[in-house]
Amino acid sequence: MANQLPQISVIGAGIFVKTQYIPRLAEISHLFVLKSIWSRSEESAREAVEVAKEHFPGVECKWGDKGLDEIIQDESILGVAVVLAAQYQVDMSLKLLKAGKHVLQEKPAASSISEIETSLSSYKSICANSSGYPIWAVAENYRFEPALLESKKLLADIGKMMSVQLIIEASMNSTNPYFSSSWRRNYTGGFILDMGVHFIAGLRMLVGCEVTSVSAMTSHVDTTLPPPDNISSVFHLENGCSGVFAMVVSSKSPKILWRIVGINGTVEIGRGKEGGQHGYTISFYGAGGHCKSNFYPFSGVTDELKAFLHDISQANLQKGSSYEVEPRLSFIEGARDVAVLDAMLESGNKNGALVQVKKF
Repeated sequence: MANQLPQISVIGAGIFVKTQYIPRLAEISHLFVLKSIWSRSEESAREAVEVAKEHFPGVECKWGDKGLDEIIQDESILGVAVVLAAQYQVDMSLKLLKAGKHVLQEKPAASSISEIETSLSSYKSICANSSGYPIWAVAENYRFEPALLESKKLLADIGKMMSVQLIIEASMNSTNPYFSSSWRRNYTGGFILDMGVHFIAGLRMLVGCEVTSVSAMTSHVDTTLPPPDNISSVFHLENGCSGVFAMVVSSKSPKILWRIVGINGTVEIGRGKEGGQHGYTISFYGAGGHCKSNFYPFSGVTDELKAFLHDISQANLQKGSSYEVEPRLSFIEGARDVAVLDAMLESGNKNGALVQVKKF
């Protein structure tokens, strides 16, 4: 029955909501009720609702302070997806958490180490003074992508890890809908932080341990982009292995590649397209030099949304008692992704000085 399904709202009505969130939510519309979409302006809210109505005919349009207060006071709304400009997400998330809502916040988790520390302190205070335990999740689909999950399993067959390479040559140019995004241009770390957290999340999940220290050089070459637009970093892992992270924000020949080399073999993960679907191809090179490859289409966004809906449903059923939350969604995981990039950017500002990654 529809009234037994969890009801959620979406806070934000930008490009990402209209082109990604609504279509992905539509794929799993049998699992929840989309109660409303909110934006600061009536115009933006109505545009997003118009897109959503094809799949969610009953969705309500909310805007401004009044609309936000209505969502906060609506006890039927269990969870809220916060999909705003990164500068405003944390404050909005904390406001909703304080009101008892479960929150799925878009990445990055925060803009800086200081914001992470302040946010964690506020969240602990909210939980300590709450009758329930509001969930604060960060939407990082790379921890749910099938290709990366399968690759993690294969790493057991390569033996002791010797080298890790992560190369990102993105295509952030004027044809990209996010190119003119004002918040990314007025944001510390800009596109490097906003885009880079995906790949750091994937890296940390794959290797199964934390990045402890980094040394990086940054540069600003493409003046149509905010600085920096290039970063090259050496990183050191807890397991004793070292690796290289190289990211170019705007390349004429886009490429995304992970390569993990072990004493008995190598796993390589490359961005690609097959049968009209975008995703990643995994190639496993064994000791005999033979290569075995498989393609996995993207499904991480849908899978993380399913996980959040499951968590808030469980939380609602088990009010007043403990329940397990999907760890891949936790705010702390998102914070750790940011901490690695924050250290790299700090090192770049210090001409490659070794910087320890902040632990959370």
